[in-house]
Amino acid sequence: MSQSTRPSTSTSTSSSATPNDPSWRAGLRLPPKDLRPQTEDVTNTKGTEFEDMFLRRELLMGIFEEGYERPSPIQEEAIPVALTKRDILARAKNGTGKTAAFVIPSLQQIDIGKNKIQALLLVPTRELALQTSQVCKKLGKHMGIQVMVTTGGTTLKDDIMRLQETVHVLVGTPGRILDLAGKKVADLSECPVFVMDEADKLLSPEFTPVMEQLLTFLPADRQVMLFSATFPMMVKDFKDKRMRNPYEINLMEELTLRGVTQYYAYVEERQKVHCLNTLFSKLQINQSIIFCNSTNRVELLAKKVTDLGYSCFYSHAKMLQSHRNRVFHDFRNGVCRNLVCSDLLTRGIDIQAVNVVINFDFPKNSETYLHRIGRSGRFGHLGLAINLVTYEDRFNLYRIEQELGTEIQPIPQTIDKGLYVAPTATEEPAPQKPQSQSQLQQTQQQQRQQTPSQQAPSNGRQNGAAPAPSQGRGGHANQAAYRNGAPAR
Repeated sequence: MSQSTRPSTSTSTSSSATPNDPSWRAGLRLPPKDLRPQTEDVTNTKGTEFEDMFLRRELLMGIFEEGYERPSPIQEEAIPVALTKRDILARAKNGTGKTAAFVIPSLQQIDIGKNKIQALLLVPTRELALQTSQVCKKLGKHMGIQVMVTTGGTTLKDDIMRLQETVHVLVGTPGRILDLAGKKVADLSECPVFVMDEADKLLSPEFTPVMEQLLTFLPADRQVMLFSATFPMMVKDFKDKRMRNPYEINLMEELTLRGVTQYYAYVEERQKVHCLNTLFSKLQINQSIIFCNSTNRVELLAKKVTDLGYSCFYSHAKMLQSHRNRVFHDFRNGVCRNLVCSDLLTRGIDIQAVNVVINFDFPKNSETYLHRIGRSGRFGHLGLAINLVTYEDRFNLYRIEQELGTEIQPIPQTIDKGLYVAPTATEEPAPQKPQSQSQLQQTQQQQRQQTPSQQAPSNGRQNGAAPAPSQGRGGHANQAAYRNGAPAR
């Protein structure tokens, strides 16, 4: 597919940028350059620049001001094809820029003068919907595009009122959007762009009937784009039935991110909390996500982590949506160092500061494992995945290694910080250190005055700043020490 062909758009008034007119870039407010090293997952490109794609200047301004310098491989492959309005089936690793790969061409095709929904972006979770809508707003901030996000768990009345106003891009979860379309509140009859992010989840048995119904509200000549890291057989069935000669992109020669180092610690169930305590005291964690296999275990573990004196939030699907939103927002802004959660946050969630993922409960299938560890090592950066494995998990560990074609190594005596701490960081995160008993009691007293279900008691920070604990205990860190939770000397 030639990338030099100018795609047709419905708007002729917007300016298009060319490499021969660089003066417009002088007034951009660019963020500080990210000097962290990146892996070939995002640097192995053909050399295409965003300015080579004949995008509107206003869109390019948003792209550069958000810190995008040049397209990642999935963006380089997908954006030019998407601009020709061809259906796309794209498979790429977690954390390699898939969201921008469909948001950029979707925004490029919007006609600002047309008061209609012109792009429908579907995602499986509420948190991912909020994140994706923010990407749309930031990249399109100079274009005058109106973006709306809608999910279950929020008031339907507010969505109905918002849809009385101009909406160009609608981002949301399938059930809520189907509800709005079925009530004839959301008019999708002239929506030419239909995107499914985390398409494998959206085409699982629980979502497939909803997706089939949603497509009936869109015009017959819509463009369908599917993006995900994993594509099971059900995606092929959808492609054969609902897509027209899709352009297929597969950047998954290997399944796991090159920047994520994977270890396992062989433990008994009763030793897991001690092991986690030892990890906290030895690792240089910027932020960590700790996964459990059930909502009950999420809350129990969050309480135990808090009792040990560490900063901790938790989130799961049974919490009120407003509480989930608050936790997601605060954790993303660095208010807390550790987040305990269920598989609610395994898909698409992009928090650049997360450098360690811990599977407190080992997942039962390779798909879940792949999405979990993909929360670290985002966009080619370094990350660490540590799995606490019991006797009952041993077969799942072997099977996941075989299915993903990867090796999960035993945890070494010491973990080289160069594997997960950026060498250019001006302030390296110190190992976490528990509070004293008096500090812990004060923190718990403060927490009892806050809204329940939002936060596991934190380490007593009152200013909302990212934690900066003092140096933790150092010393010998072999696997037995991790397993038994023995304090290092």
